[in-house]
Amino acid sequence: MSGPRCPRVLAVLARWLLGTVLVTWRYLWETTPLHRGGECQGDERDRPPQLPPEAVDDRVQRAEDGFGPLYHRRFRVNIAAADLDAGRLIEWVCRDFKRFVPSEVVDIHTGELRGQGLDVADELLVEMPGPWNGPVRVVRRDADSLRLVTLRGHMEAGQVQFRARKDDDLLVFEIELWACTSSRLVHLLYSHLRLAKEIQLNMWVRFCLSAVTASGGRLVDGVHISTRRLAPPGKAPARPVPRTGGNPRGRRGLGARHLAGAVREAGMRRDWWRRNSR
Repeated sequence: MSGPRCPRVLAVLARWLLGTVLVTWRYLWETTPLHRGGECQGDERDRPPQLPPEAVDDRVQRAEDGFGPLYHRRFRVNIAAADLDAGRLIEWVCRDFKRFVPSEVVDIHTGELRGQGLDVADELLVEMPGPWNGPVRVVRRDADSLRLVTLRGHMEAGQVQFRARKDDDLLVFEIELWACTSSRLVHLLYSHLRLAKEIQLNMWVRFCLSAVTASGGRLVDGVHISTRRLAPPGKAPARPVPRTGGNPRGRRGLGARHLAGAVREAGMRRDWWRRNSR
């Protein structure tokens, strides 16, 4: 290992260990109720929204570019007596994104932003514990939502959306994610060892609680978390092979029926062609 590279590796390892300890410590002492509904099977409604064609280039890391299952996660808080409406809260997120993340383990780097804060095509780098920084790009910004897509080098492949809305007397703030892990290594840490998954959970829970603080309101009934899991994008689950029991003659009979059906269909197509080509 070369001289200049060794301190860099040691620094990454030290930051990873320190970040993990801090995240674990805060998680163990967290008193906010976390309503984790468990992980369940998703369906086509859990697929990520379409990306605008103009936002996609060779740096974009879509869910289809990832590895392993697609996770659709949602983090939600209900806020009572908020001083801000939905639009003002999202505007604050766009203007001061760094304020909402746990600063002891996450750092945010952005380029020069315009007066309205984050906007379409802007990019930011989320530095997290471990060797996986998170470059992302804004693909949508409107009055009550902000949506980002991951770029090459991110630990995940997919999209994340921040949204606020009014629900009767409550202000609802949500973070919604559609993502696969970016590699086999991250898949191991995320899906099996669950380390990366818990770090992510802690970060988004803290983001939601920061939104409550920024709104000037009061948290109602803790943080609600849901996780739905789907087959990898573009890879439909394999259909089981039909079984006819252990009788070899039964398997031959099934093949013969398929062959007879194919021959019959071919004959019908030939007759149709003769009738219509006269």
